[in-house]
Amino acid sequence: MDQRTFFNNQVASKDMSGYFLLHKGEFAYNKSTSTDSPWGAIKRLEKYDMGCVSTLYICFELLSGDPDFLVTYYETDRWYKAVQLIAAEGARNHGLLNIAPDDFFETQICIPKRIDEQRQIGAFFDRLDSLITLHQRKYCGVASWMLGVALVRLGSESDGAFGEMKHVLR
Repeated sequence: MDQRTFFNNQVASKDMSGYFLLHKGEFAYNKSTSTDSPWGAIKRLEKYDMGCVSTLYICFELLSGDPDFLVTYYETDRWYKAVQLIAAEGARNHGLLNIAPDDFFETQICIPKRIDEQRQIGAFFDRLDSLITLHQRKYCGVASWMLGVALVRLGSESDGAFGEMKHVLR
């Protein structure tokens, strides 16, 4: 997202020293930890032709293989073990992992050697994600319908305990 849209103005200065310039398709490893990402997050720049990130990030591009497979791989926790092995003692500094770029690039990840197999696996998980999204939407639709039915039924009850609720819900 363009920072001018998100923040309603430009936050970063025009001086880009101290930043890495990413090109579309390149990856950035954010070493900041969170509940959802205890070992940080690795994302690919997809929506823009170029972007910049702090030099605290570790940036890279895939020279061979299927980048879509790698996107899917980094959405899992399968790569955490390799990072756990290289995280320095006293590894967290205000939520930021102490991982040197050279160490990060020495990590081993398990991916199929054949690109066609990588593509098949990536396509499988893409279809699976679409199917999950479809069922989540279906569930939300059914839940909304059930809430509507419940409210109609409440509306037909005597005003007793639900009188105020009916007034608020209308």
